[in-house]
Amino acid sequence: MQNQPNRFYGLDHLRALAIMLVFLFHYQVPIYGRPQWLVQSAKFGWIGVDLFFVLSGFLIASQLFIQIKEQQRLLVKDFFIKRIFRILPAYFVVLAIYILWPFFHEREALPATWRFLTFTQNFGLNIKTYGTFSHAWSLCVEEHFYLLLPFTLLLLLYTRSFKRAGWIIAVLFISGFFIRHFGFHQLYLPEMEKEPSWHLWYQYIYYPTYNRLDGLLAGVSIAGIYQFYPALFARITQYGNMLLILSLVVLTGAYFVCEDQHSYAASIFGFPLVAVGFGLMVLGAISANSFLYRWNSRIATFIAAMSYALYLSHKGIIHITQELLEPFIEKDSNSMLVICLILSIAGAFVLNVLVEKPFMKLRKKLVK
Repeated sequence: MQNQPNRFYGLDHLRALAIMLVFLFHYQVPIYGRPQWLVQSAKFGWIGVDLFFVLSGFLIASQLFIQIKEQQRLLVKDFFIKRIFRILPAYFVVLAIYILWPFFHEREALPATWRFLTFTQNFGLNIKTYGTFSHAWSLCVEEHFYLLLPFTLLLLLYTRSFKRAGWIIAVLFISGFFIRHFGFHQLYLPEMEKEPSWHLWYQYIYYPTYNRLDGLLAGVSIAGIYQFYPALFARITQYGNMLLILSLVVLTGAYFVCEDQHSYAASIFGFPLVAVGFGLMVLGAISANSFLYRWNSRIATFIAAMSYALYLSHKGIIHITQELLEPFIEKDSNSMLVICLILSIAGAFVLNVLVEKPFMKLRKKLVK
């Protein structure tokens, strides 16, 4: 039986990378002042969310697969308690700030509160009109994943079909191509013909959960190999650094495919390419032969620990920082960028200490 290490340091580096990509991508959006060099260099930063998806797929599925492997059953109640206490407290605090303090709004308007409470914001989201706290769309995707995965596994166990899970993952992954093809031609293009607008691509292609399963499925696949096929995992990961290099090659290809992000090629093939690229990167990061696995960085571990709080709060903090400091520092300066980054990390640290850690301690008392 394969023993899982107490902490994958390689994954800390990937979490830190993911949140920095997201931060820089959001910072270069025209609603903020941004250095000109950032416009081109950070436009591919949206893939940071896809890296989070692959990481979530691997880590969450691993938790459940360990139970199946060792206990032949799932502790679904404990799973949901863990997810609730990890995700919801900080999310509700930031949502309350958005609702009660309009100055925190980075864009035009906030979607209806019920959409945030039901995690349905990512369906039909018009970012042009309701752009405030729009980045919570990815949390909706994650919540749908947390809800569906354990019940799917329970069904497979009940019907004694768990060994066919690999085929189900493959079918879902391939289905994504057809679903996005349908959405592109039957939803996105007809709306573009009626009234062209940049937000329609995000509404019909980028945000919906059914279009964004690639990264999660890649992570689940890696977890399945890691937990149930240790010999295969050992063979795949014996060249950890080569996997990291190969991941960069695939992501470079994805960059060129997605150069025009709203194109048919990017819409259909971009997400799976990015998912495969980051899947290879995660495999490299958990390979004992890679430099990421052995590199214990306090900075990366700290940023990784702050990543969720930073993800939730950074856009609002960037906005209020630029609004307050604009009389003294140019919005599009490098100095403003550095200050916004520092204050965003500081805000995430406060949220982590005051909200996340107390609820994590309470979670430990409830789930032993």
